[in-house]
Amino acid sequence: MNVDTLKQSVIDYSKEIGIDKIGFASADVFGELKERLKQQQSLGYQSGFEKGTLEERTEPNRLLPEAKSIISIAIAYPSRMKDAPKSTKESRRGIFCRASWGTDYHDVLRKKISKLAAFLKQQTPDLQSKLMVDTGELSDRAVAERAGIGFSGKNTSIITPEFGSFVYLGELITNIPFKPDSPIEEGCGECTKCMDACPTGALVQGGQLNAQRCIAFLTQTKDFLPDEFRDKIGNRVYGCDTCQMVCPWNKQVDFHLHPELEPEPEIAKPKLKPMLRISNRVFKETFGHISGSWRGKKPLQRNALIALGHFKDKTAVDELIPVMRQDPRPVIRGTAAWSLGKIGTEKAFDAIQEAMNEEENEQVLFEMEKGLQFKKLHEKEG
Repeated sequence: MNVDTLKQSVIDYSKEIGIDKIGFASADVFGELKERLKQQQSLGYQSGFEKGTLEERTEPNRLLPEAKSIISIAIAYPSRMKDAPKSTKESRRGIFCRASWGTDYHDVLRKKISKLAAFLKQQTPDLQSKLMVDTGELSDRAVAERAGIGFSGKNTSIITPEFGSFVYLGELITNIPFKPDSPIEEGCGECTKCMDACPTGALVQGGQLNAQRCIAFLTQTKDFLPDEFRDKIGNRVYGCDTCQMVCPWNKQVDFHLHPELEPEPEIAKPKLKPMLRISNRVFKETFGHISGSWRGKKPLQRNALIALGHFKDKTAVDELIPVMRQDPRPVIRGTAAWSLGKIGTEKAFDAIQEAMNEEENEQVLFEMEKGLQFKKLHEKEG
């Protein structure tokens, strides 16, 4: 089978196994990306979650010495939730970003790319390949852009003409010299809606993100959240969709093509109070199958505490007090104290004052002081 025929058979097979879009790229060095990554490093804009060296992230033959081409795939995911539960005064809810609504996409895409690799192996017994989804060294977006899956938007997402930016990306490096597809023309034009809407100014300029300020990154950190971002994250317990939701390319875009990627409303919009004291076992049973659980329960609990403060949820005071006093983790105790101060009832302030007599951790004590500072603000406003 010649390479052109094989390429068409791969495209046909990809449709059979539920791949929504497929493209082919050369395995040449990503020179432009390398320069951009060097700049990101020098500016301190990286998240720290990146895998591999600069060379591994931009030179496919470092990952597969015989690399000749890269197959890029895209899977569309929903942007709207049917029967979304409402947040009420008695039962406030947080929200996971859309990319974490269904079954962990890493698993879903790996299965599909593995099938693609097995299909290729049948046709080409001497196939060499390496698959990656998100956590690999290569930039999924750079590969997808080169393969014509979509263009790189000012919000740093790959935007496809068919599915907007609500797509998961993955790739398969191969030793087969497939003819590469052509990149798509950039389609943002003069639009800056994503940059204007970013809550923290993380989109420094079109196509450049300071990950250290990005809410999607910040919700995944495990330490105390810097003060300037606490009001900005609102009720987000994981991730952020703002720059995608305001994008004109995503207007009216909502695809429900894969049952395993459908949101489970009670998980995608969880009640906040039950998250505070959830056991490891229940956490894994409830959230373990979604991508938003990968950092464990601590960041999500910290974010839930901040969200309760954001809502000024007086019904949470009785649950926040034991968390502040008894949780073994300083970040959780301290954030609970901050949240109690933000809610601002007399009982909350009294509890913080009382807990300070027993607390020994300096960071927690500092957060308790911050919590008490809200009392002066409440008195001014009163």
